[in-house]
Amino acid sequence: MARSNKPILWLPFAAGGLLMPLGILPLPYEKIAAFAHNPLGKLILFGTVALPAWHAAHRLRMTAHDLGFGDGVAVKVICYGSAWVLIAATAWALILV
Repeated sequence: MARSNKPILWLPFAAGGLLMPLGILPLPYEKIAAFAHNPLGKLILFGTVALPAWHAAHRLRMTAHDLGFGDGVAVKVICYGSAWVLIAATAWALILV
């Protein structure tokens, strides 16, 4: 198997996940709440949830197809329906904030 440069490319993302727990990047509640109350912040938070949810639903549908569950309406309803529920719950929560 050929060597890959992917670990080097993913290192900044992995390191970013350590900044807050180590105290290097403090994010007080007030800053996070202000971001969540801003309309642009709400849009960014919505996209942060909605786009991966839709991608996950598609990948689950493709996995179900590969495992032989077929590509019928029931599989699509379960996969994409669960994504829509998550997206709708996210939109509802952001409207309430």
